[in-house]
Amino acid sequence: MWCETSSVGRSRTPGPTLGIHLGMSGKIVIADVDGSEIDGGDYWERGRAPGDYRFCRFSLTFADGGSLMLIDPRRLGRVRLDPPIETLGPDAAGITPAQFRTIMARGGTAPVKARLLDQNAIAGIGNLLADQMLWSAKINPARPVGELSRAEVDRLFRALRRTVESALRQGGVHTLSLLPARKIDAVCPRDGAPMARGTVGGRTTWWCSREQAG
Repeated sequence: MWCETSSVGRSRTPGPTLGIHLGMSGKIVIADVDGSEIDGGDYWERGRAPGDYRFCRFSLTFADGGSLMLIDPRRLGRVRLDPPIETLGPDAAGITPAQFRTIMARGGTAPVKARLLDQNAIAGIGNLLADQMLWSAKINPARPVGELSRAEVDRLFRALRRTVESALRQGGVHTLSLLPARKIDAVCPRDGAPMARGTVGGRTTWWCSREQAG
């Protein structure tokens, strides 16, 4: 994600763009002047008490005394000034059907999941989001993009739209319905078949062994 900043004083020159990459364990917490969480408090459901900032890797203080913090126990996140956002593809939350079809048409032999994770193709799709989309569309994550039919691409786009909207509405990808099934001996929430696990696009991937078989 990135945050645009305003100019300082009477200057008309905008401030730097603040780029924040959460990694696998990062969480943004917004705190009030007294340190109490205004947003991001669900992070503490993982077992840490409110106000426990030992894993704060970056903080920004607002004019009113509140703060934005990147809490990241595993140190996989990062913060950059003026990241190259011009190289990113269309935002997943606003991509059009035509843009999506064009991006998929250029995927060639790449696995469809790898194409979805390519931030230069589509910005904003991470590992959990991609698995949920592909499961919803009943498409195997290792299928070459070039083998997908027009109907499958359109089905995947509809799954993208539903998945992103659900994650935004409910507060994050940790609320997605497939997440509890991404573990050993789990079954598909839809048809009860065993969940399969492998590596696609360099990422741990889960899919339904029956409906996403090939």
